[in-house]
Amino acid sequence: MKTGSSGDVSPRWLAFQPEWYLLRYPDAQELMFQHGYDDPQRFYEDIGCHRGHSPNRYFDEIWYRQAYPEVRRGLLEKRWKSGFEHYCAEGYHRLSPHWLFDEVAYRRRYMELTDRYLAERGFRNGYDHYLSYGEMHGFRAGPFVDVVLLQKMAERYEEWFGSEGLLASWLALPSHIVDAEPISWYFDASWYLKTYPQVQEAIDAGEYGNALHHYLTNPTPDAFSPSAWFDEAYYRRTSPDILPSVGANGLRNGYEHFVLFGAHEGRSPAEGIDLVSYKRHPLVWSDCEGGVYDSPFARLVAEKNGQAVPVEHEESLPDEEQTRQLFRDDAALYLPALARRKLDFRVRGMAEVSVIMVVHDQIDLTLQALASLRAGYDGAIQLILVDSGSRDETSGLEQLVEGAIILRHKVNIGYLLGCNEALAHVTAPVVLYLNNDVRLYPDALHHALKRLYRLDTTGAVAARLVRTNLYLQEAGSIIWRDGATYGYRRQDDPNIPEASFSREVDYGSAAFLLVRTGLLRRLGGYDTRYWPAYFEDTDLCVRLQKIGARIVYEPLAMVEHLEFGSSGQSGSHQLIQRHWKVFAQQHQEFLRQQQPQHIRNALLGRERRRPERQRVLLIEDRIPLRGLGSGYVRSNDIVRALVALDYHVTVFPVMREQTPPFLLYRDFPEEVELVFNQDMSTLPAFLEERAGYYDLLWVGRTHNMARLLPLLNEASRFLPHCGSVLDTEVVAAPRTLLQQRVTGLMADGSPAPELTAQEWAAEQDKLLAEELRCAHYCQQIVAVTEHDADLIRQAGYPNVMVLGHGMAVRPTPRPYGERRDILFLGAFHSEASPNYDSMKWFVEEVLPLIKALPEGVCLHIAGYVHPAVDMTPLGQHDRVEILGPVDDLDALFDRYRVFVAPTRFAGGLPFKVHEAAARGLPMVVTDLLREEVGWQAGESLLSASGADPAGFAAAVEQLYGDETLWQSIRQSALEAVKRDTDLEDFRHKLKQIVDASLN
Repeated sequence: MKTGSSGDVSPRWLAFQPEWYLLRYPDAQELMFQHGYDDPQRFYEDIGCHRGHSPNRYFDEIWYRQAYPEVRRGLLEKRWKSGFEHYCAEGYHRLSPHWLFDEVAYRRRYMELTDRYLAERGFRNGYDHYLSYGEMHGFRAGPFVDVVLLQKMAERYEEWFGSEGLLASWLALPSHIVDAEPISWYFDASWYLKTYPQVQEAIDAGEYGNALHHYLTNPTPDAFSPSAWFDEAYYRRTSPDILPSVGANGLRNGYEHFVLFGAHEGRSPAEGIDLVSYKRHPLVWSDCEGGVYDSPFARLVAEKNGQAVPVEHEESLPDEEQTRQLFRDDAALYLPALARRKLDFRVRGMAEVSVIMVVHDQIDLTLQALASLRAGYDGAIQLILVDSGSRDETSGLEQLVEGAIILRHKVNIGYLLGCNEALAHVTAPVVLYLNNDVRLYPDALHHALKRLYRLDTTGAVAARLVRTNLYLQEAGSIIWRDGATYGYRRQDDPNIPEASFSREVDYGSAAFLLVRTGLLRRLGGYDTRYWPAYFEDTDLCVRLQKIGARIVYEPLAMVEHLEFGSSGQSGSHQLIQRHWKVFAQQHQEFLRQQQPQHIRNALLGRERRRPERQRVLLIEDRIPLRGLGSGYVRSNDIVRALVALDYHVTVFPVMREQTPPFLLYRDFPEEVELVFNQDMSTLPAFLEERAGYYDLLWVGRTHNMARLLPLLNEASRFLPHCGSVLDTEVVAAPRTLLQQRVTGLMADGSPAPELTAQEWAAEQDKLLAEELRCAHYCQQIVAVTEHDADLIRQAGYPNVMVLGHGMAVRPTPRPYGERRDILFLGAFHSEASPNYDSMKWFVEEVLPLIKALPEGVCLHIAGYVHPAVDMTPLGQHDRVEILGPVDDLDALFDRYRVFVAPTRFAGGLPFKVHEAAARGLPMVVTDLLREEVGWQAGESLLSASGADPAGFAAAVEQLYGDETLWQSIRQSALEAVKRDTDLEDFRHKLKQIVDASLN
């Protein structure tokens, strides 16, 4: 890799290649002779460049002239001898040199390739980086160049590929080789030539080098489709929203839009191809997320060509009898290893948990269960084994397990009596009833213990039990009114939303049941009326509830269970029927409060309903992950606060979530139900299925309420006695007008009119009325500031309350002298967003004016970036680094000396200001944001007008260089944010809003 300053090693694209030149232009030798030249380079510089010749294989002169009108004008005006001269002088900063490489797209894909980054490492531009470093390290030149496919081609045509590099060698290949092998899943040369025979004629005539060259450079790009899997006419017809962006110096054709955006969004490329469903498949997601394929579409094409595992022909799961046998076979595989090294259950000090396991033969299952227990929890476990009349190698357990208490019986005394006998030997504060026909997933016991100790009222914890066929056995269990039982969501995928959140349940099976020892002894263990087994765990959980203890389901305690593996099914049906009757007779009063037995009542029965605990359905654009910024952090905080206030919360996204579910849960408490597998199209059926279930509907963002209003009006019968809240997040009308004033443009790109104060007020009233037209549906409207609340009242809605931000103050510790550089943290969801505008203004107008800072100090831009947002204009300044999303915000804020928020148009309450203040990072903001937070300039922050770049630059220099001022601003901001975002106050206001909506 290059090192040092730019120019240490010349870019490959800069060099003249005489051998290539003479091969590419066979008439050049005759012309050289005619004009008296013996040096091809001199001939090129004097004559060839004017004839449209390219100096090397890396640059296409004719294409460059056609692609960039400003270059053509410069040539006509004789400011440049050639397009190549223009490229070397200035074009290399932002223009593409060849139809196979897109400079902007390359740097958009790899946001870290800012001008500063490239210069520090000796690269002239992104093209230089790719040719010198990127290709050999797996960087993608663009959608039409796949390094893996190029490598396969190089292996097949080894004699044609030299040391210049894969792409360079490919560019020199004859067309019959190029068109025989794919170098991208986005273009099929063989299909293209068969479908359009006129293309081969043009290649033979020397007009084009190969099929891909024709597709990417021909003058009628919308007349051709690139492969059998994309139909240009179909895509334009089914995606009419793209048409304004196609042609007239915009996107080349519909396929360019599809390659840049549609393939990743899941748009259909041709009749009968459903990319939305395809991209949800775990294999597809894994291959795309892991970088094997650029998009689900690329993987689909690879699959059609036999180069990817087909997902539609996956082998079905084996039936349960087969998986049960596999479970037993796996257990048998453990035996030789465990015979060589004992499982260590010796207790040093006090035991944290006592595990009771009753065994009868089946030594292989027993040792498999114990091995998974030991591997998944390294704390002090008192292991109590009850050998209930075993006749196999279980008699030698002492040789295989060290430190266990083993209680032996000559006859099979049964599970229940064995557990009760073991209870007398328990020394730990918690007992785990554990079958020997289970395998614990990692940390199952740890998560169960954590859940048990979270609340003093929790008496027992039930696990997520998965059968050997990988379907659910139970996600908590329901007791029906007649005493029968049902494992919630049995036969479903274990990872469905309904099985993935914690809640209070009727009972949990004792295959894995964690119970407080004191409660067990108070109840005397299992009731012997249920000897030898069945309904003893159900009865125990009911008796626990009768003395005030809660049974809680913990989805992170996941256990694979060989159902009936320890007892067998012989005679079990009669025993179950007998004990069911005993149970129903014993607990009549309890059962009268239960749901009648019907699968449609499972939703109501899945959770113990406490009259004081209410259910909230929160609807947002998408699952509100904290890393998304733009109000999603506040929505996430609302969810957390509702859980802390003991509401049951279901989060429903308007847009179907594309993030893999397992990455969603880390941002939410375990008690939250995330409906990640649905969207607005399925909401009517969702509400019907859950008719009467919710007490409160919370809709985030006004545009969602506007979208949902017709649906909610029609489905209101499914929400009886359900209060509703519109959380505006921001009142957009003032921001819209301010954006028009700042940018001079309307939303459609037309010039914005200049408004007088009277016209401004009238237009704002009009926009407010339109924006809040849907608000009549709700009992309460929420604003984030008093200013927004006043606007809502002005629009005729007095039922408005204010809920700002809630956050903990956690100042980062690094002192002033050890900090460096300037930070901006914010999400970039579109190029029309306030954050994008603020960074463009800061980079283009403010940063060049900052002269007084130490050499090398630069701006670092962090935060979520939507794939459609082009960050390259921000990265073309030599004092800018683009970090993208950052997980560890504490570490991020601890590095920097100054935070900037140069927002020129916005509404609501700036989260970024509160967040930086809470982390102890002093900041410079626009006067607009200072007014929104209501802090004093010069005390808690420094500010300048968004129309005064020099004033903003001076404030940054002042704060960066004055330690006394820095310390003063930091301390004042910490006090201000603590006052304004107190978490308890946030929860109290939220509780008031909910109460007002329900009354």
